[in-house]
Amino acid sequence: MDIIFEAALSKIESRNILRIPPSASEKLPSRGMVMVQGTINGVAFKAPLEPDGKGSHWFEVNDLLSEEAGLTVGQTASLTMEPAGEWAEPEVPEDIMDRIVQADLINQWNSLTVKARWEWLRWIRSTKNPATRQKRIDVACSKLQKGDRRPCCFDTTRCTIPEVSKSGVLYD
Repeated sequence: MDIIFEAALSKIESRNILRIPPSASEKLPSRGMVMVQGTINGVAFKAPLEPDGKGSHWFEVNDLLSEEAGLTVGQTASLTMEPAGEWAEPEVPEDIMDRIVQADLINQWNSLTVKARWEWLRWIRSTKNPATRQKRIDVACSKLQKGDRRPCCFDTTRCTIPEVSKSGVLYD
């Protein structure tokens, strides 16, 4: 099922983003993070859609994709997308991976589904406070040691990138 819409490239801090219109977002299988594949101005992409905390989604458009799609901030793009069959592997920040390795949990980490790894990373990164981030890394390792496969008790419909959001809601 293709979801077809237009959206303007905007900028928050140093990130170029495309906000998914609510009418397109409601066709997705979740209000939480969704992995999609599709095209922007005819150029193929695969990306995780991050919730905006208001019932819709958004994603970051890197410089290469912007250039290939001929898209600059303020311009409107034509998009076609659908939920991806497989989740792309997340980039694990060095501080998290170092702690996983140090705690001898790499096999446990690798046994998780890709989606579960995304959930752990989203929970850990959803704070600006370095002490809270470190505590979450420690808690994640403790939970993984106990056999927990997913983090507990966080709102997956909120934006978890604090550089572009406040209290889980994407900046306007």
